[in-house]
Amino acid sequence: MLSNRLFNLTTRRLAQSRGTFTKYFSTSSNDENIFSKISFLGTGKMAQAMMSPLINRHLQSPSSITAYDVSNSALDRVNSLYPGINTATCIKEAVMDSELIVYAVKPQNVDKVNSEIWKAVQEGKVRENAMILSVAAGKPIENFVAGSGIERVARSMPNTPAQIGAGVTVWGCTDNISSPDRLRIKKVLDSFGKTVFVDDESFIDMSTSISGSGPAYIFLLMEAMIDAGVHMGFSRDTATILTHHTLLGSTKFAMETGEHPAVLRNSVTSPAGTTASAIYELENGKFRTVIKDAIWACYRRSLEMGNKNSQVGPGRTNMVIMGTEEDLSGPEEEVENVKSKHHPIEPPKGEMHTHFDKNDLDGNGDGKKVA
Repeated sequence: MLSNRLFNLTTRRLAQSRGTFTKYFSTSSNDENIFSKISFLGTGKMAQAMMSPLINRHLQSPSSITAYDVSNSALDRVNSLYPGINTATCIKEAVMDSELIVYAVKPQNVDKVNSEIWKAVQEGKVRENAMILSVAAGKPIENFVAGSGIERVARSMPNTPAQIGAGVTVWGCTDNISSPDRLRIKKVLDSFGKTVFVDDESFIDMSTSISGSGPAYIFLLMEAMIDAGVHMGFSRDTATILTHHTLLGSTKFAMETGEHPAVLRNSVTSPAGTTASAIYELENGKFRTVIKDAIWACYRRSLEMGNKNSQVGPGRTNMVIMGTEEDLSGPEEEVENVKSKHHPIEPPKGEMHTHFDKNDLDGNGDGKKVA
């Protein structure tokens, strides 16, 4: 029986996965800092999600972290949460002698921060080997290189569960960041969840639409399920408990069994049963299509925020972008082919890595595996 097979598989994988969960929530001590100094520009929720595990797991001492924010109350809060951390009154002061500069600001503020960093670089207040780590959505690596004057840049897309150490972060970097430095950046990102390294930056924009903004989709589904439960007669507390544990248990079940979601769904769906009736309504309401369209819309917006061609996805064509005509200058039959493409721009190339291993890299800083 399928149910027995899934149960046995779950039991085996549960034992294997316990070590994985322990890894992400480890509290082991390490007196050596990952970087001699880390500067956080912006002290919002994502910055705090990064600071907390770095300090609490002894990966980075508070005295080796400097924070800057335009809000004095935000800096006061960081001081109260993490005693011993340094605060700065301006960006130039914050980045002075810093090895890793974390851009934890809103995307619309990136250019302003870049200009301040540029001035600091020109005045010799930034280390020659300094690196930028961005967590700002939509902003491509080239924006930081051209705008800040710092040539070694890593771009990442974490998500909100990072605040409880259960995030997933997709990231990539410039070729001139060496393997040892990539491992150090990964150690910072690993501190608040799982990481996936990508060789092609385009995957980061794509990940924004799935893992970056994905929690909002889940929260919306959660809200709808809770409200339906209340409508039927459950108390809100009970409906919330049922919904939370249904989503949590289903996710863990899918992860630990490794089965395709369709297989798991079919195992719950009896012919002419209650679940079959619910699935019919979801399919009739184009549930899958709405989810897919939302993900494509998010991806397009991410591209727009980086001033890239956003005419991708179902029903989109490369017509006129920002006053320039793209891909439509060829013969008529070629233009027609472009218009009919499901995904007009070329998909990203390169591998995605969920982890780094010292033997995976050739040490030249290009992220390629050793043959």
